[in-house]
Amino acid sequence: MSSEKVKILVVDDVETNRIILEEILSDDYEIECAEDGMDAISKMLNSLKKPTLVLLDIMMPGMDGFEVLSFMKSSPLLNKISVIFITAAEQETRGLSAGAVDYISKPFDLEIVKLRVANQIELFLYREKLEGLVEQKANELLVAKEHFLDTMAELIEYRSLESGQHVKRTRELARILITQLLKNKKYHDELINKNVPALVKAVPLHDIGKIGIPDNILLKPGKLTPEEFKVIETHTVIGSEVIKSLMSVSSDDDYLGHCYDICRHHHERWDGKGYPDRMAGADIPLAARIVSIVDVYDALTSERCYKKAFTHDEAMNILKQNAGSQFDEELVNAFAEVEEQVKNWEEQIKN
Repeated sequence: MSSEKVKILVVDDVETNRIILEEILSDDYEIECAEDGMDAISKMLNSLKKPTLVLLDIMMPGMDGFEVLSFMKSSPLLNKISVIFITAAEQETRGLSAGAVDYISKPFDLEIVKLRVANQIELFLYREKLEGLVEQKANELLVAKEHFLDTMAELIEYRSLESGQHVKRTRELARILITQLLKNKKYHDELINKNVPALVKAVPLHDIGKIGIPDNILLKPGKLTPEEFKVIETHTVIGSEVIKSLMSVSSDDDYLGHCYDICRHHHERWDGKGYPDRMAGADIPLAARIVSIVDVYDALTSERCYKKAFTHDEAMNILKQNAGSQFDEELVNAFAEVEEQVKNWEEQIKN
């Protein structure tokens, strides 16, 4: 544990009470005093080092202790700070019901004050340690989950007899396009609210559903029959179902939410003629509309067993020709705005 003293804020309009409590506690804690409710709130909000505990008088002029506690509970910056009320006996029940963790009666008993403060400080530090451990484990699980899904995506690329770099390239292309869209007022707020880092990390998962496609179809070098293409189309549903099974244990996960939208809807078309759900226009999730463009661009500019690679200019012309029908025209225009950056990036990774 750090040798730095825990900070306690003493709030009382009576100076004598503040002096007594500071004298009792100053050997073990860093003490700050406030003479009324407004002074207390100002000091808590403006201090870089927040108090761990507040000793709060109830009967004060202006803003009383209950109002101060109510404000603290409503503030994200202050709601975790523990409060011990300085109170007369008849106020104990109301104080504890309002959210105080304990109370100290007047006149002050030196040993009672020390014990009750020490108990609450110990409980706070223990709770803080537990919350830290829970957050650490949650982060470890998130990293493991992301690593597992990324590895799965790369394995599918290798199974498709590709280099395994398609998933990495689409992620970088999506990052370039998203960075451009963030400059557009129409998309800026929506993207920020959607957690951009999680969206970018989700991009490589777009084709994980291909794990369920038979080799004789997935690896076929020639043109697919209509029946075979119907089987290929199911990779969007298979992938989204894989993600959905993971969402059942962490439904509030932005990363998995984007994975689901991308897996299921990156083959939808702006005109509603895509698959699997025939969504159209802005009803298609933004993440999926972004991936549909970068996925097709990378597929066009990459050599496959059944085709030669198109040039950058040829691929861009195909995207522009299909803007407004297959693709969101505004997103294609945004991609065109950064095509020199895309072209330069492509040249770098190929050299």
